[in-house]
Amino acid sequence: MSAEKKTLESRLLRGAHKTLTGLSPAIESILAAIVGLLIGAILMYIWGYDPWRAYIALFKGAYGGGYEWASSLARATPLILTAMTFSICLRSGMFNIGAEGQLMIGATASILVAYMALPTPLGQIVGLILAGTAGALWSLVPAALRLMRGVSEVISTIMFNWIGRWFVLWLTIFILRDPARAEKTVSIPVAARFPVMVRGTDLSYSIFVSIAFALVLYFILWHTTVGYEVRAAGLNPTAARYGGIRNKRTMFLSFILGGIAAGLAGATITMGLPPTYAIFGGALMPQLTNVGFDGMAVAMVGRNHPIGIIFAAVFFGGLNAGGRVMQFYGSNPVPLEIVRVVMGAIVLAMAIPELIRIIPAVKKQGTELFGLFKRLRKKNAPKEEEA
Repeated sequence: MSAEKKTLESRLLRGAHKTLTGLSPAIESILAAIVGLLIGAILMYIWGYDPWRAYIALFKGAYGGGYEWASSLARATPLILTAMTFSICLRSGMFNIGAEGQLMIGATASILVAYMALPTPLGQIVGLILAGTAGALWSLVPAALRLMRGVSEVISTIMFNWIGRWFVLWLTIFILRDPARAEKTVSIPVAARFPVMVRGTDLSYSIFVSIAFALVLYFILWHTTVGYEVRAAGLNPTAARYGGIRNKRTMFLSFILGGIAAGLAGATITMGLPPTYAIFGGALMPQLTNVGFDGMAVAMVGRNHPIGIIFAAVFFGGLNAGGRVMQFYGSNPVPLEIVRVVMGAIVLAMAIPELIRIIPAVKKQGTELFGLFKRLRKKNAPKEEEA
């Protein structure tokens, strides 16, 4: 590598490994978790609940035994993938908030294997391909709007979340509904389901899909030229362009990989989450709702690193699993509302260091949105005066 290229790489990756305290990211995350737990304990004490007993219930419900571990890992499975959707785009300098819609589209596409008589493991493979392809295709329009017309991906992905939700709801009610049970779609056939790993739990072998995708993405980002270009374009677009990196190509690739990840997350729910192996209709669609948005929090806690995201998702899944136990443990259980406040305090404290690190990117997006609203206001001003 020439001296000029080494200098350019140093410029591009300067600050990539900086942390808020100067400590390693792992140690800083542990300290942030302790701070979050202390804040949660103070809040519970103020409202008259025993923090010690509550946290014992939380961690027993999350990691107290085989069943509890299985429950935490099952909840972590789709979160790993939706966190990767946000992380890969953030690495390239964009905010893809469309994991929610891409997940729903991917989950719906995986239902199509119910209409195919496929043996194992062909059923699982086809279902994953359908889900990943559908998620990637759903991300193409926001990507094209960003790269070709300069439309903010924050606005377009949020809009596509809602379009995807109502489109999936229409499909589940009118096209893919189960003739015997109108409240859900047809179920994934047994041959296309991921087997349950621990009997009596909802943990299936689909967790290996999430882990494998995270490891593949880690290899791409940190051990290939393409991955270097993606990270460089996100850290310093001007320097990356000077070095011959095509920023638009890296952004497009990030959107595609993110869409695939979200689509696969939907497949892990429909193909790997017992007992229904289907999508329930109704405006809420409970097993799909908020998985994409929770993935953003997991990405922040995991420092937008594939390996960190795996551990963050397991921790987040443990909070969800153990939070239920807090509501029923002891003589003075913690109500659901307080549980959510405590969980929010813990997650926020752990996410703050990464949020501060990406403030320049957040500021850039805010400036773009403010400029867009300002232009729209000027454009509509003459019409208001005429009226």
